[in-house]
Amino acid sequence: MASLDDDQAEEVISIPLAGKSSIADHMVIASGRSTRQVASMAAKLAEKIKADFGRSVRIEGLPTADWVLIDANDVIVHLFRPEVRTFYNLERMWQFGDTVSSSLKPLPQTDPEA
Repeated sequence: MASLDDDQAEEVISIPLAGKSSIADHMVIASGRSTRQVASMAAKLAEKIKADFGRSVRIEGLPTADWVLIDANDVIVHLFRPEVRTFYNLERMWQFGDTVSSSLKPLPQTDPEA
């Protein structure tokens, strides 16, 4: 989060996934103003993780840098250009609680003896 803040990432959010998904413990979503900024943030974040934790990360989407995914095992980071972030709206997909569950209707109960 500090690295993204240093690189002036916009609208940074962290979504806790522990106990809700096996893919990671946290998901971080942030925006950059351009493909150049998104690519730079991704490269710097990968370098910082390597320096601080001694492990390499997997990066997808760096050549086009519209949407870059950084898989750091227990944390997944999505870096977007604003238009692409709005289109995919991952926050809505991965929010657990009021945003998603309030729009779901319970299934009708069936009588097992019927």
